[in-house]
Amino acid sequence: MPAKTQSGKGSKPTSGLTKNAAKAKVTPKKTPTTKTKSSVAKKSASIPAKEKGPVVPSGLKVGSRAPVFSLPNEKGQVVKLSELKGKKVVLFFYPKDDTSGCTKEACSFRDGLPAIRKKGAVVLGVSADSVASHQKFSNKYDFNFPLLSDESKAMIQAYGVWKEKSMYGRKYMGIERTTVLIAKDGTISHVFPKVKVDGHYEEVLEALG
Repeated sequence: MPAKTQSGKGSKPTSGLTKNAAKAKVTPKKTPTTKTKSSVAKKSASIPAKEKGPVVPSGLKVGSRAPVFSLPNEKGQVVKLSELKGKKVVLFFYPKDDTSGCTKEACSFRDGLPAIRKKGAVVLGVSADSVASHQKFSNKYDFNFPLLSDESKAMIQAYGVWKEKSMYGRKYMGIERTTVLIAKDGTISHVFPKVKVDGHYEEVLEALG
């Protein structure tokens, strides 16, 4: 009898320790890292391989519908994406009016506009500068396409090009130079993120097919 009693008492502490040890082993496995990897894997697996490719920085895929917009140009006239249906649109986002890189890029589209029009496309420049700033910039370089003013940055943010930037160690928010091509049906056909101005017009012309 005593042997049974001792055996019974001895078994309870051992069982309790085993359960606690099991919990201790399970708890570390439920870490944020494990969940993050799992969620990333599921997200990646949910996108067919054929749909992967260039994307707008905001995450909009090529083939997705372009965010609509209605903005004033350098003359104060409202330009709407809905009114451009049936045309290809070259939408180039640039940081600032009358700066070296932006001027060079805009002038390349100005000089190459006839070839772009032959492809059935129109060109629109977009920045957060005011209508007055656009007017001065356009008149100075005789641009032959509209410059859209998005001072609220609503459209710029919709296309995901309002980014944190860095210059000489100083961080600030601004437009990341990006060009988006919109097809006749209003969907995104090509995206050129972090554009390098030299040779950009040529790659856009080629993409227009």
